[in-house]
Amino acid sequence: MRKTILGALLAMTVSGALQAAEVEQGVVDTITSQLMKVDARIPVDSVVPSKMPGIYEVVLGTGEVLYADEKGEYFMLGQLYRLSDEQGFVNLTEEKLKTKRQALIAEVAAEDRISFKPEGEVKATIAVFTDVDCPYCRKLHQEVSRLNELGIQVDYLAFPRGGQRSGAYAKMQSIWCDDPAQRPDDLTKVKSGGSIEPKDCDSPVMDQFMLGQKVGVTGTPALVFPDGSLVPGYVPADRLAQMLGIVSE
Repeated sequence: MRKTILGALLAMTVSGALQAAEVEQGVVDTITSQLMKVDARIPVDSVVPSKMPGIYEVVLGTGEVLYADEKGEYFMLGQLYRLSDEQGFVNLTEEKLKTKRQALIAEVAAEDRISFKPEGEVKATIAVFTDVDCPYCRKLHQEVSRLNELGIQVDYLAFPRGGQRSGAYAKMQSIWCDDPAQRPDDLTKVKSGGSIEPKDCDSPVMDQFMLGQKVGVTGTPALVFPDGSLVPGYVPADRLAQMLGIVSE
């Protein structure tokens, strides 16, 4: 099977640790070793000083962000906010996650996405983690033509909620194993309740499923905006355009 997301995580763990090591190697080693006591398999991407003095930001390969003291004795799992006179409360954790999501989505090759593109100018592109058997995914798909009219490109990524043993996985495997030019029609047909010829191949379906878990997807549909924001659930096309700043509210 092609290089897995797990392999990418291991590579990110090494590179992330090296970048952090340039800051404070002793702190990196201490916090990492403390986490290893909990589970030696925990992939630490980076350890860097947070915006809060004396507290370090720890990004895990699972996509989670932790905060720790320099001795790795105290850990916080949650969101860190900064109070700004101009902006009020600013969610620093979410800003970090948005940047991470952008980078991870950008790594997905164009040929591994199923894209529905506007005929004219592309004003925005959203990545949508989908399950072909999900009712709200099907409802959203009915609005893809409207999204395209508004200048929004929809790039579908696979997220069979039940994993590799689910019926949705088998259907999505067949879709992604078909000729790339046929995949959009296959996806539309299956989401409309139809069936296609079963196929099997070295597909990216499970890699995308694991990617979805890493960026924080817990259900479908799940939309990732160009700025890295994660929007769960069905949103009508015109409302999506407003949220993307394409049309005024």
